[in-house]
Amino acid sequence: MTALLNRRQLLAAGAAVLAGGTLARAHNGTVHVTIDKLAFQPAEIEVKAGETIEWTNRDPFAHTATVKGGWEVSIPPGKSATHVVTADDSVDYYCRFHPNMTGRIKVIA
Repeated sequence: MTALLNRRQLLAAGAAVLAGGTLARAHNGTVHVTIDKLAFQPAEIEVKAGETIEWTNRDPFAHTATVKGGWEVSIPPGKSATHVVTADDSVDYYCRFHPNMTGRIKVIA
């Protein structure tokens, strides 16, 4: 199962590179991350302090955006959840239920 997930993540990353890169920037104060097929898409995002990250879960089961030793956002199946970014939110995050699902938030000036 892990090899299949890694292959899916690799294919998703390759498709994102072909589409113009893997790093997403916030537009209108919100950056949107889709959760689909056990992956955060895009996996890397750039936001400014005070902007919002919105995760939309398209999978049929719950996920989280969890920062080890920090905050956690619960994202039910078929729903969205948000987090307002602070200056110290340049972090790696993962899904507590599916630790192979990872993402990165970079806070920029």
